[in-house]
Amino acid sequence: MATTFACMVDGQPVPHEQSFEVKNPATGESLGFAPISTPEQVERAVSSARAAQPAWAAKSDEERKAILMKVAKVLTENTDYLAKWITKEQGKPLAGPGSMFEMQACVGWTQVPASLDLPTEVVFEDESRRDELHRRPIGVIGAIAPWNWPLMIAIWQIIPSLRTGNTVVLKPSEYTSIGTLEMVRLINTVLPPGVLNTISGDGKVGDILVRHQDVDKIMFTGSASTAKKIIEASGGNMARLTLECGGNDPAIVLPGTEMASKAGDLFWGSFINMGQTCACAKRLYVHEDDYDQVVSSLSAVADQMPMGNGMEENILLGPVQNEMQYNKVISLVDDAKARGAKIIRGGSKAEGQGYFYPITLVGEIDNGIPLVDEEQFGPVLPIIKYKDLDEAVRKANDTKTGLGASVWSDDLEQASQVASRIESGTVWINQHGAIHPMVPFGGMKESGYGVEFGLEGLKAVTLPQVISIKKFAPAEA
Repeated sequence: MATTFACMVDGQPVPHEQSFEVKNPATGESLGFAPISTPEQVERAVSSARAAQPAWAAKSDEERKAILMKVAKVLTENTDYLAKWITKEQGKPLAGPGSMFEMQACVGWTQVPASLDLPTEVVFEDESRRDELHRRPIGVIGAIAPWNWPLMIAIWQIIPSLRTGNTVVLKPSEYTSIGTLEMVRLINTVLPPGVLNTISGDGKVGDILVRHQDVDKIMFTGSASTAKKIIEASGGNMARLTLECGGNDPAIVLPGTEMASKAGDLFWGSFINMGQTCACAKRLYVHEDDYDQVVSSLSAVADQMPMGNGMEENILLGPVQNEMQYNKVISLVDDAKARGAKIIRGGSKAEGQGYFYPITLVGEIDNGIPLVDEEQFGPVLPIIKYKDLDEAVRKANDTKTGLGASVWSDDLEQASQVASRIESGTVWINQHGAIHPMVPFGGMKESGYGVEFGLEGLKAVTLPQVISIKKFAPAEA
């Protein structure tokens, strides 16, 4: 009999009457069932987090740090188990920048926030007064994680929140629920009851969470359309927001750049997790004189990347995670073909079971075509020729989003000058998507609100409180 996995509330598994089936996107096999939380169960999860928060916040920084280091140890000890769940449920291979890589990131993004401090800042002082800026926990964090990096992004939401004295109610994506629920079950073996709780289900369950009057902040990674609904919903409870809503990241190769040695980095910057990453390069702008050599270099790398069931050895690329996204990729490529674009490689869905789509490079294409203008979120890269850098920068900025971008060049000074003209939260030079747990990450435009990671990420899950002290005048002798 297939297993039905459980949510955790107040440190205990919660029985559920309703559930939904989760399938492997590479094989179609059933992996088990994830629960559908009722409104009453969402209420219980939030109430549990609310009840646990004062005692958790009252612990010293050193106590919370020590507990989170125990969380990192649990993640380390269960890396193989959880990585296999990621591969079976999400599709990314165990090898390469896949599920084992995601689990290593989970450990790192736990250890780093656990090691950071937010000391009291003296923002002003003179002979008459002293003004101190303190950081206080917000309260209960409602976190909604996505399906592309299900455990890693959940950790990004959970650990900074716990580090600063908040408690959390987490809803994983309905596409990738089991691995996240299992991770939280394991983490709960070292956390006090109620500090980290889970609910499960589709957007209706998430809507109950974000509207709850006892949720003080919402952290969400996903589509801009869903984020806009969350913004509206938060008007009822005045919840703070951190929203990371994806991007249509441009990459610009400057004229004359030697790309053979950089093609591997550009490939993974575009196709890590089959392009299903918010900060993947999704549009490539190449000078017309360099087009052939860039295309040749990328194609040569793509030819060396085996695709298949990620549970098998030596596989580096997996399937698209779900049917909806798979069909969107097919539709965008077919539309580009109909508009006269040239398929350089790939461009047709694979035969057989699973949501497999080949690495696809598309040329003879420009801004104004949906494959360029929309975030494809799949293993397809449109390559656009340009005549001069002003044109490249203008086209790179011609988007509603602004999460990441990259500039590729042998001249770092020129690359930095071009980078400063691009409208995105992060611009990488000779790399793409190279996030780091100490470096703030967030977007401009419709890519969302706020930042994560590092000290700025910790600040984002706190409330500033000023304590202003009037000094005593010295008594006269």
